[in-house]
Amino acid sequence: MCAEVEINSSGYPYRVNESGDEGARTMAISGIISAILIGLLLGVLARLFVPGKQNIPVWLTILVGIAAAFLGTAIARGLGYADTDGWDWLEFITQLVVAAIGVSIAARMHPRGRIRA
Repeated sequence: MCAEVEINSSGYPYRVNESGDEGARTMAISGIISAILIGLLLGVLARLFVPGKQNIPVWLTILVGIAAAFLGTAIARGLGYADTDGWDWLEFITQLVVAAIGVSIAARMHPRGRIRA
């Protein structure tokens, strides 16, 4: 059984093997884990670049980062610089800018204090 690595339409690597179904299941699990990790990284970096204090929880930072990863990739593909050899620095910078904008919007929209009953 030989497994080959291919790139899907979202730009993520996945394994293709002769059973067919297992490669799709592996991609789903690894894609979710990758999206969470990349979202966390983008969210944390965006919080470093946005001036001031952002009173948003970690889960919101991760969600903003995940959304920024997908939106930044879509923008990079639309402008035609997402598929390059090696690491896609321009795509990552686009994702980071989108994440910084998202973190600043989330910080303004998220309530500052907790409501106590």
